[in-house]
Amino acid sequence: MASGSSARSWTPSSPPFCVYAYDEVECRPYRSGGPFNRTKNIWGRPDDAVVRVRGHREAATHLVGQLLDRDVDVAYAFKPHHHPGLAHAFINTVLYLDYDQQGFDYPVIPFHVNCYGSDLLRNARDGGDHPSRIPPSPSPRRCFDVGRAVSDVIEASPWRAAVIGSSSWSHAFLTKKHNGLYPDVQSDHDRLDELRSGRHTEWRTITREAIVDAGQHEFLNWVCLAGAMANRKAEVLAYAETYVMNSDKTTVLFRL
Repeated sequence: MASGSSARSWTPSSPPFCVYAYDEVECRPYRSGGPFNRTKNIWGRPDDAVVRVRGHREAATHLVGQLLDRDVDVAYAFKPHHHPGLAHAFINTVLYLDYDQQGFDYPVIPFHVNCYGSDLLRNARDGGDHPSRIPPSPSPRRCFDVGRAVSDVIEASPWRAAVIGSSSWSHAFLTKKHNGLYPDVQSDHDRLDELRSGRHTEWRTITREAIVDAGQHEFLNWVCLAGAMANRKAEVLAYAETYVMNSDKTTVLFRL
């Protein structure tokens, strides 16, 4: 199978899953502007302050190889091409884990999930007005199974690791049935009840249509986590719901 494009065409690339096999990446998370138009940060760090995030190429390439052996067709990348540093879902997690600004020296393997699917490029000039032309996100079933495969690989590896699902739950701007005004609080409540009662394995059977209807696109990250933690009970540390902000948020810990 072959493909080609002219110099004038714009061809986005977003694999369903991608492992970042970086040795190290420089990030400038305090820089103002960007999608959130950030003007200051709670630590008072200057805009040009650099945060270096250590990777683990050996473990990342091992993970990819083992996933491929398990028929999980996952992409990988050795360096960023378009986004300087790490996207906010990754670097914000590092900042949260280093809230006291003491330095976070643990290696990180970012694992990209294309959660937005057909809504990824809805404002882009190529296909933005025709979401049916953009492929969907991976299904919850596939995300759950990929998470379980990742857990199996880690448990059989020589490394200790923590698996983190990084995202809010339903987002106001993605909840079209609410005209983008507030998240799907009720649907998030349902997911929270399932999590608290140890029924997060049921997330494997959620339909992609239900995810999109609830504006829970990024919840697919949590479905991957549920697959990895299928045999563990969740301890819900915090839950914040809102009708005036962009998204509901949850903090959970799975223990061995």
